[in-house]
Amino acid sequence: MPPGTPLLIAIDGRSGAGKTTLAVELAALLREHHSVSLFHLEDIYPGWDGLDDGIARYVERVLRPLRAGREARWNAWDWGRGQDGAERTTTAAEIVLLEGVGAAAAAARSFLDAVIWIEADPEVRHRTAIERDGDTYAPFWHRWADQESRWLADDDPGAVADVVVQGHQGPPPPEAVRLALTGLPSCAVLLAPERAGRRGLTVDCERIDAAPDPAALFSMLYGAAPAAVWLDSSDAGASAGPRSRFSIMADAGGAFGQQALHRNGVTEIAAGAVTARIREPFFRWLDDVWGRRAVRRPDALGCGFGLGWLGYLGYELKRETGGADGPAAAGLPDAALLFAGRAVVIDHAEGAVFLLALTDGRADPDRDAWLDRARSAVAAPAPVPPSPRLPVPHFRARDAREDYVAKIRRAQAEIADGNTYEVCLTTSLSAHTERLEPLAAYLRLRAASPAPFAHFLRFPGFAVASTSPERFLKIGADGLMRAEPIKGTRGRSADPATDASLREELRTSGKDRAENIMIVDLLRNDLSHHAVPGSVTVSRLCDIETYATVHQMVSTIDARLRPGSARAGVVASAFPAGSMTGAPKISTMALLDRLEQAPRGPYSGAAGYFSLTGATDLAVVIRTLVLEEEDGGTRLTLGLGGAITADSDPAEEWDEVRTKARGVLSALGATFPAS
Repeated sequence: MPPGTPLLIAIDGRSGAGKTTLAVELAALLREHHSVSLFHLEDIYPGWDGLDDGIARYVERVLRPLRAGREARWNAWDWGRGQDGAERTTTAAEIVLLEGVGAAAAAARSFLDAVIWIEADPEVRHRTAIERDGDTYAPFWHRWADQESRWLADDDPGAVADVVVQGHQGPPPPEAVRLALTGLPSCAVLLAPERAGRRGLTVDCERIDAAPDPAALFSMLYGAAPAAVWLDSSDAGASAGPRSRFSIMADAGGAFGQQALHRNGVTEIAAGAVTARIREPFFRWLDDVWGRRAVRRPDALGCGFGLGWLGYLGYELKRETGGADGPAAAGLPDAALLFAGRAVVIDHAEGAVFLLALTDGRADPDRDAWLDRARSAVAAPAPVPPSPRLPVPHFRARDAREDYVAKIRRAQAEIADGNTYEVCLTTSLSAHTERLEPLAAYLRLRAASPAPFAHFLRFPGFAVASTSPERFLKIGADGLMRAEPIKGTRGRSADPATDASLREELRTSGKDRAENIMIVDLLRNDLSHHAVPGSVTVSRLCDIETYATVHQMVSTIDARLRPGSARAGVVASAFPAGSMTGAPKISTMALLDRLEQAPRGPYSGAAGYFSLTGATDLAVVIRTLVLEEEDGGTRLTLGLGGAITADSDPAEEWDEVRTKARGVLSALGATFPAS
């Protein structure tokens, strides 16, 4: 938008969709902080056959002068005489709303700053238009509708709209549309007062001393929610460590609930009937919605999460952090997050449950009703519903053993040539089954392989079920940063002596220590770009942690965020986790693209929360089953892999892949494919 010119927002859609009502109510909201002009295209159409000519007049007589910052002068159509009538003017106010069929036509779009498109059912549109205009419109409905159809056959403003509204789904949503507009880069500067209003929020926190069964509580509160997240310290009973202290449960419901899906450079944020499309890199969007503290963490809450965004960032977002652009996982977004304006936090150490709810100070009956349901569920959670019979999946490997071994040797040849030091090569198993309930599958996984960073993420059409033991990155509201990479794995044994021997073998393995230390150095470098000089330290090096099915070698890197550094920039600098790429990261990711020739999807990415307090805590997405609805059944994908160095034995690396698959496969009653 050139300086001194108005913000031009088109509100388009077919007749009867609800454009006029939305335009009038949106204008009233925006006038709280701005001067607003409103233009209706129906005033300029030259007759019942004049859609195309009306669009041309609108572009030349209204948009062109407004875009130049001048008052628009145009002639209203005299419907009684069938000719141009009196001259009218539209002022170049701070904001001009341009409403009507064709407001966002292709010829108009280069003049516009934002496009709102309203979708509505044809029968509802027809009934609404006739009720509004009565007998005047009824004889011409089909004649006008045919013009709309011909226009839309060659033009699709809905596909390029910045905001899409599902019309006639309850009352018109002007507040939700205004909120969506504040997130558009083209509107951000002028709508700064509205954006500031988003920061006038507080978090209500209620403590209940109780220790409910997490699975029962999640099933009761969120079992039927179309979009829900459970960050599940599923090993809390077996470990008193700080990483296993908190579990978080939330959905996208309530007045503040939203869902964000990012694909190919576009983030779609849905809130009820309104969806905004943000056309910019994901991490730039993340910095805008999360990059600064918006609320204070409640004093009673020891967890860094004070409501905000939860979900996953898929591996293919590497295209924004130095990696090459490649095909996304079919059917899956590059990132999927929900915004929780209400949530449940379980403090396993204190035996307490915290109910969190976002408030702007106004009455919110829906929030009050949710708090009542949550209190009841915490006090007496219903038993977990009996698990339905789960079909036993029969997995197929993307790479046969000999193919994977050949890729290992190619990676080692690159290492020998000095092109890389360590290559985190991956493959996958996949299966198609009859319909499989994602939550039931996750409950099987968490029972078989409890882990501190386990998580269950459900979105419409797909789910992610993970028993990850690995933290990717934590940033506290106070700026303290921590990464805890895992490199080095041994399978467990039922025989105590053998199990102890396997643990000791891992602890003393020079190869595994070398792999781990390379990733430690990589992460020290990643964090140093945003850290206070001298604050990067390694507080734990090559320690051994034991889980249900494996022993792992883990290190810890700590640092303090430099004042003024962008928090989303820290995440981007470290993404993807070095433990899933190798080193040096950029050139090794390019090598992995050539070797793997397939997207990884959520696997190898990160999952966790981005809190309104400015804190984040993210896990590496490993030991993870992705479930997608497909052809009446469920498609399952399990990503697997390991680090390749010059000393790697290809046969042992293949065995390590099988070892890492054991926890997920055994929980499902499945076996590793024979070939």
